[in-house]
Amino acid sequence: MAGAYGIVISTGNNINVEGLQDYRPVGAFSYLGRYRMVDFPVSNLSNSGIDRIQVYVSQNPRSLAEHLGSGTQYNINPKKGKLQLLFNQDSRVNKIYNTDTAAFLANMNIIERMQQEYVIVTTASMIFKQDFQAFLKAHIESGADISLLYQKVNDAKTKYQGCQVLDLNRQKGLNSICVNTQTANERNVFMETYVMRNDLFIDLIKRTAKTSSVYSLADFINEEHANLDIRGLQHKGYFAAITDLKSYYDANLELLDIRKANELFTSDWPIYTVTTDSCPVEYKKGAVVRNSMVANGCIIEGTVENSVIGRGVIIKAGAVVRNSLVLGHTFIDKDIHIENQIIDKWASIRHVKEITADASNPGYVKRDDVL
Repeated sequence: MAGAYGIVISTGNNINVEGLQDYRPVGAFSYLGRYRMVDFPVSNLSNSGIDRIQVYVSQNPRSLAEHLGSGTQYNINPKKGKLQLLFNQDSRVNKIYNTDTAAFLANMNIIERMQQEYVIVTTASMIFKQDFQAFLKAHIESGADISLLYQKVNDAKTKYQGCQVLDLNRQKGLNSICVNTQTANERNVFMETYVMRNDLFIDLIKRTAKTSSVYSLADFINEEHANLDIRGLQHKGYFAAITDLKSYYDANLELLDIRKANELFTSDWPIYTVTTDSCPVEYKKGAVVRNSMVANGCIIEGTVENSVIGRGVIIKAGAVVRNSLVLGHTFIDKDIHIENQIIDKWASIRHVKEITADASNPGYVKRDDVL
């Protein structure tokens, strides 16, 4: 099999997760109380035997840099592989300039030095499991110039706002890439994942920049599709796209359904992350926990229902946390009612006795805030 390296994009103008994004890029978002979003694409690449991986980030890179470290937690052999965190600066003039193309151009000298014949570009804003060697093999056998990974969905009217969708012909050739207008349920959601030869990738980036300073790579591919052989390859299995606060909330809580969780987590395809040496959860007398994920290091004295609780959270006696996502090291005092909320890390809820919202529009409590 031909060699390939991987690129993971941890930014994007179609992502607007209010609150959370003020503190970290999407790749550093907490997921299921234990993981970060970036763990999924990097683990997919590592499990596929691809051990040269670049992760691109622009704003607030500290938490992502700390989490990725040297990459040893992803089972990458440091003697032959490498995990690189590559930076670019977001434009202060207008966010429309903050494209993946701008990130690639800022690091073109590194891309041009890569010795692998193929490049696989994927995203940290979508959660799925994918064997990229199988993806690469199917691409090579098809003879296409570019292959695009997509998920066929039947609920695009209510989900995937801001995502791109593929219009494909009967041979899975690309007719167009456009934004999901939420006017039809059945759509082929583009998973922002490509494979192509690296020399073609470099040529497309440079041509994109000459065509328009605000074009993404997908924009240019859409414009040039008649001059290239571009095919869609279908992904099957669990898939979630994070574009706003509601989709982030839903993507965490829906995996409380064991059937969906079993689609994503399998014994033959580990999702790697940074482990912490902390105590198991301590459930005090009187604690009630139903249908929830509770990470290690927590102390639970109150009631937790249908919620995801991150590491080191303390929930005192009489408190009720329901249908909520509570990030690490949060403190919730006695007799406080939390429902349909996302509580960011290190928050302390002490004086406000009730914080509730409608499930269709979950609330958000800021990181490090005291209420």
